[in-house]
Amino acid sequence: MKGLVLKSTGKFYQVKGADGLMYPCQIRGKLRLKDAMTTNPVAAGDHVRFDDVNGEYLIREIGERKNYIIRKSVNLSRDASIIASNIDVAFLLVTLSEPETPMGFVDRFLVTAEAYDITSVLLFHKYDQYSGSELAKVEALIAVYENVGYQCLRTSIVSGLNLDVLQEMMKDKVKLFSGQSGAGKSSLINTIVPTLDLRVGEISDWSGKGQHTTTFAEMHELPFGGYMVDTPGIKGFGLVDIPKEELHHHFKEFFRLLPQCKFANCTHVNEPGCAVRKGLEAGTIAPSRYKTYLSMFNDEEEKGGYRRNA
Repeated sequence: MKGLVLKSTGKFYQVKGADGLMYPCQIRGKLRLKDAMTTNPVAAGDHVRFDDVNGEYLIREIGERKNYIIRKSVNLSRDASIIASNIDVAFLLVTLSEPETPMGFVDRFLVTAEAYDITSVLLFHKYDQYSGSELAKVEALIAVYENVGYQCLRTSIVSGLNLDVLQEMMKDKVKLFSGQSGAGKSSLINTIVPTLDLRVGEISDWSGKGQHTTTFAEMHELPFGGYMVDTPGIKGFGLVDIPKEELHHHFKEFFRLLPQCKFANCTHVNEPGCAVRKGLEAGTIAPSRYKTYLSMFNDEEEKGGYRRNA
């Protein structure tokens, strides 16, 4: 039988069969050994084949993935865990407070999405909370990412700002929602799709950071078409597993300037005649983006992470 994995809980997988019914599945030992570098050889979004073996449903084959998002695992016996696969659009929530989203976190997410040719949309959430200097800061950030070429949307569940626009963007295909813990992801999704009734957490009093409410990535079928992948709250990203010489390909504004560099293999670090560094001096390249690039280029890691190959 064919099916789509909607949820992985480590041992069991909820699979929607081609007949529309839900099946609790496990995986064959061969699959577990085949993908021993990850804690979960099967992930939400996978297309699989499974069999009824004496009343138990066993996944025997995983379809080819067009892409996937992966992060380093806290389980030292494995290298990483796949968050979700076969994603069409990735929405990332960005907040300036409770919690503050580091721009390095945003850039690493975008680089990973670029590496897999996944369209990314930045949701500048809790927009109604900003005023004065914070409002100026968020507008400056939006300008940075729009100039790079990313779509940015100002959202708020309090005022309902742009929620109708977001719902229209969510129709059909497979959408992934991500963000740091406490960014308001579950509340936002619940407002747009009340029938999902996702668990909502609160900001930790002692740390000012969000608390995890989603333990496993889970796909939800949407009443207006397509699927939505709700991911665990993520506190940080490590390096994307991309060769250094290819890293700048996934910074859109850097790649556009490459033909203007003196050397075709310019890494934009210390080569003479570098158009990216000239842009940095001229103010057309955002210092925060270049800072993230150098951090990734020099293998300076953050907690958690995405990798390209698994």
